[in-house]
Amino acid sequence: MIALTDGEGETRPMEAANLSTERFEEHRGHLRAVAYRILGSLSEAEDAVQEAWIKAARADVSEVENLAGWLTTVVSRLCLDLLRSRKSRREDSLDERPSEPAVRLFRRTDPEAEMVMADSVGLALLVVMEALSPVERLAFVLHDLFAVPFADIAPIVGRSPETTQRIASRARRRVRDQSEPGGADRLRRFRAVDAFMRAARDGEFETLLSMLDPDASYRPDEAARLLGAGSEMFGARTIAEEFSGAGHWTRAVLLDGEVGVVLAPRGKLRLVLTLSFKDEKIAAIEAVAEPGRLAALELRVP
Repeated sequence: MIALTDGEGETRPMEAANLSTERFEEHRGHLRAVAYRILGSLSEAEDAVQEAWIKAARADVSEVENLAGWLTTVVSRLCLDLLRSRKSRREDSLDERPSEPAVRLFRRTDPEAEMVMADSVGLALLVVMEALSPVERLAFVLHDLFAVPFADIAPIVGRSPETTQRIASRARRRVRDQSEPGGADRLRRFRAVDAFMRAARDGEFETLLSMLDPDASYRPDEAARLLGAGSEMFGARTIAEEFSGAGHWTRAVLLDGEVGVVLAPRGKLRLVLTLSFKDEKIAAIEAVAEPGRLAALELRVP
């Protein structure tokens, strides 16, 4: 259990008013785990931890009795702000800037950075947690995954301890409901789509072919076609050939609660892929880039 305000019986005096790099690094792994579970994004988790370090380095921590708890509070507040700002960031990313170069889905260059995936249990939880609001998600993660007391979570979310407990209980029920058969099917589709896009990036033609229905189709809307996302294609082999070595800057997401793919070079959303399945195979892929359709989608990144 991590207490954010109270020590664990002993007060260990700080050696200096400002936090040293060495002492912060002792807690970086824990803070990254907390941030990742809350945000569901490794890059955002790293950003939150780094911002926490900047804040901590400037703060007077001479009277902090439980440094791990204090740092957890700092990073949790940053994560909550990030969760709340995601919608506005997505809307901003849809602004068209004609001066920007077109981005092609089928590009043959290496991505700037490879996505680091969570273990399967962590991924499952991240997918089902997409049903939660920012406050629910933070309360659930801190209490149920890291055993933080409700009294210490309450100031972070701006609620009373009693209300925070009710929020966490509601979140727990929603996570449980999402974990029922429908949620399990969504998780299985998410894993399949993520594996498909990783195989595309790695140029694994046979893997791509094995995941596509023989009669699979690919259809871009007009805006996607103008972006360079290809033209209509039919048949597993044709689609696998075109996707092999492609799909950089993409990642699997939830689109309106279902699994899809976003193309977001340097954080700017340009195109999404919606996918449908026949049995366990991908049967249809649609590329969407028309701004009105993108704006109407509820996009969540596990």
